[in-house]
Amino acid sequence: MIKKIILGLALLVLVAPVAAQEINWVTLEEAVVLQKKEPRKIFMDAYTNWCGPCKMLDKNTFHNKDVVDFVNANYYAVKFNAEGNDVINFKDKTYANPNYNESLKNRRNSQHELSGFLGIRAYPTLVFLDENANFISPLPGYKTPAQLEVYLKLFKDDTYKKIKTQEEFQAYLNAFKPTFKNS
Repeated sequence: MIKKIILGLALLVLVAPVAAQEINWVTLEEAVVLQKKEPRKIFMDAYTNWCGPCKMLDKNTFHNKDVVDFVNANYYAVKFNAEGNDVINFKDKTYANPNYNESLKNRRNSQHELSGFLGIRAYPTLVFLDENANFISPLPGYKTPAQLEVYLKLFKDDTYKKIKTQEEFQAYLNAFKPTFKNS
């Protein structure tokens, strides 16, 4: 009996850190409802099933403890298949993918209407929305945890509103001291 208890505790200790390193993904509709209860910005991962850098982002960046902790504490995180077949209601409009082809679900497919509305042209693209679900900015391409940290903090604190020129943005980047580890 004691051996079973010790084994059970050992398994719990080994499994708990893995379970804790997950971003709390919700749908866009859920995020908008949650914003009404507790205002936060939305962080959206626009991905496709066939995209290699999207899979790397999931594996390397979205399972990083620093990223997970920061996103879960400060954003509503949304996973959005930019070539998927979901019907999404957003801002009093319905978005779908009328040309979706089920036989191409793991290959290039037609673009979802919401992708076009948000200006998504590359995968992955991380999209930031404000506390009222208004568009802030897209961020295309793979990002390491330290690279993503710059933007997570830039948008979370509304620092982006104070930056008016490329020179000011470069100064922000030069002064930024990342704390997220890339492991």
